[in-house]
Amino acid sequence: MTFAIPFPQISPEIFSISLFGIDFALRWYALAYIAGILIGWRLVLSAIRRPALWRDGPPMTAAQVEDLLTWMILGIILGGRLGFVLFYRPGYYLDHPAEILQIWSGGMSFHGGFLGVVIAALIFTKRHNIPRLPTADLLALAVPIGLMLGRIANFINAELWGRPTDLPWGVVFPGASAQACEGVVGLCARHPSQLYEAFLEGVVLASVLLWLAFRSGALKKPGLLLGVFLTGYGLARVIVEHFRQADDQFITLENPMGHILRLGEWGLTMGQLLSLPMVAVGLGVLFYVRRSK
Repeated sequence: MTFAIPFPQISPEIFSISLFGIDFALRWYALAYIAGILIGWRLVLSAIRRPALWRDGPPMTAAQVEDLLTWMILGIILGGRLGFVLFYRPGYYLDHPAEILQIWSGGMSFHGGFLGVVIAALIFTKRHNIPRLPTADLLALAVPIGLMLGRIANFINAELWGRPTDLPWGVVFPGASAQACEGVVGLCARHPSQLYEAFLEGVVLASVLLWLAFRSGALKKPGLLLGVFLTGYGLARVIVEHFRQADDQFITLENPMGHILRLGEWGLTMGQLLSLPMVAVGLGVLFYVRRSK
């Protein structure tokens, strides 16, 4: 390692207090979830309060948006947790089922949260007779800011770091696991893959969707924002997975890259395997929107 960036000394906890012998702490990761949900909610309200953005008027009222918010929170939390359990550590939680609901101990999956949101949205729109594609467009508009904040929180927590690198922007993450780099003498620098994801899944995707929604008339084409989000997120995740360290349970001496699906020297990580269907569905939605003009 010729040059690397030291990891900034930022506590995962913003503050903590003790009341009656019980410790309470506000962590950056929790704040990222809260802020992401609130900002997404405000974006959705901003869109539905502008009738000119829509072909047939907004798909729901402000009151319905608030009801939908509750469903989305449940979908994110339950889906995200169950997705992590099923996709990444099924064996462990099969042996320790009591820990499945211990969300505070860490472990959430975007793809699980995404499926949770999809299921919650389908139930909500059916119960209230709300058109689904315009609702999906609103949800797509709301998500990227939360993704950006969540990835920044991952960086602050020094988790989900990338593969070893000798590039000048490599970061020396703390901890024995982060410093366990085969063939590296001295400090091991890694790709700050959390920040790569924050930029691609957050800044870039949010900028594109906001421009499409508020400047390009995309909300008059139901499904367009959904298709762009699915395709954009899936591609961003597939790209960043090349730089992100695979989860420990997938790494072996014979499979140091942690591929789930191996094709000779090539392979797909779990993140890529779960993201490619999103790209396929997103492209299908975009094709449908184009044909529906």
